[in-house]
Amino acid sequence: MVVAMNGWNFREDDSIADGLHAVRLLGGGLRYEAYLAWHDDLRTLVVVKLVRPELVTDAGALDGLRREVQAVRGLAHPMLPRGFGAELEGDCPHLVLEFVEGPRLSTLIRRYAVSIEQVLPLALNLCAVLHYLGRERIVHLDVKPRNIIMGQEPQLIDLSIARRLDELGELTGPVGTDAYMAPEQCDPTLFGDLGPAADMWGLGATLHEALTGQRAFPDDGARFPQLRNDPWPLPRRVPEPLAAAVNACLERRPEDRATAQELARTLEPLVDALPAPRLGRFRPSPKRRHDHQEVQWT
Repeated sequence: MVVAMNGWNFREDDSIADGLHAVRLLGGGLRYEAYLAWHDDLRTLVVVKLVRPELVTDAGALDGLRREVQAVRGLAHPMLPRGFGAELEGDCPHLVLEFVEGPRLSTLIRRYAVSIEQVLPLALNLCAVLHYLGRERIVHLDVKPRNIIMGQEPQLIDLSIARRLDELGELTGPVGTDAYMAPEQCDPTLFGDLGPAADMWGLGATLHEALTGQRAFPDDGARFPQLRNDPWPLPRRVPEPLAAAVNACLERRPEDRATAQELARTLEPLVDALPAPRLGRFRPSPKRRHDHQEVQWT
């Protein structure tokens, strides 16, 4: 069934809220859409994440936005976007976020050949932010290429379904994005195992996709193929230590997965061995070069 979604349809210079003026639509999902906007007081561009107009009274959509507001206010890490205020009441509930210029990792995977030299520093950066979230007792629950912005430093975005460890017991059904969910996110009988290891699974599925250009698990026609299938083998060009590190994130039992700190220790010597001029930079493969790199935020 196709669900019709309405948008705010703001045009350039339209007022989104007091002191916020639309520049252009960046994108959107089932519950939210995001605009690049000018902030009068900050005198800079920001991202405004809004509940879709038909959902402004929907408890689930408002709760997701509220959770993200609370998480953004309580967290501070270079690879998490900063928050600049929110309005959870009224006709246009929204959150104002730092604008990070750059494409999504999902866009790069789709359009370009992502090299091992590019994956390694990205993986190490993501270990840093996931280690921080774990220390803060927060599980992101939706680590995937679409939620990673490749700016000067990569940014992990969208905390709308994130939960504190003491809130995980409130979950009653699968939560996350199907292709990147750990087994304990998919199966309610395993919810007692939910914790930071679920984000490491999402990281493993993300790195696997970056290295292969396809989802980590074969599609067998039913939901959650990761519950029944092993991941696709990684290409021979992937060095054995990196392949082992990715596979260590995709162990079925949470206690068998690498932690963010353990994975970082494995990756650090591999990153140190990279040629300095290419460290952390994305360079499109000449065979798959495009003239335009889109900037997206939701």
